[in-house]
Amino acid sequence: MGTAERREAPGDGGTAQATAERIPETRDRDIPAIDRETRDERDAQPYYRPLWVEEPAQRRQLPDPVRKAAVRAVLIIAVTLIQAMVAFLCTLAGSWLAFPMVLSSVASTVVATWAALDVWVTRQVWNQRDGVVSAPSSTARALRRERRRARRQERATERAQERIRNRGGTGQLSHP
Repeated sequence: MGTAERREAPGDGGTAQATAERIPETRDRDIPAIDRETRDERDAQPYYRPLWVEEPAQRRQLPDPVRKAAVRAVLIIAVTLIQAMVAFLCTLAGSWLAFPMVLSSVASTVVATWAALDVWVTRQVWNQRDGVVSAPSSTARALRRERRRARRQERATERAQERIRNRGGTGQLSHP
């Protein structure tokens, strides 16, 4: 139910008071119209809207090995970024810890790069083993169609030649 605030100035010149004035309920787009009895019941109990609405996923979920590699990579990259930030701050502060942190940040960068490549390689391997549905492209289909047509033509020609040979001399004008 909507409310509007009306500011009234008190007669003796104090601060403005805010009073709520009821406005007749307008139809909300997502709440159906309710008759008078249920409206009073609804006013007695608060209406809670869900924070989110579950919707089906638009894309398929990542396969388990790829997801594990991706989570591992994200964690390693996060740790690497934290190390790099600490190394930078230690360098600015002139701390003795700056040099070891820079060395560990360099090593972590190598490991983070490997982890990111691991996600890519794991995905490729999974696609090769389990995930690829073979669907030939239109050019491959066209080539196969031409080859089939040529083979049928060759077989038809061979059958015609075989029929001629099987006649065994009929249709010849002279005999040897």
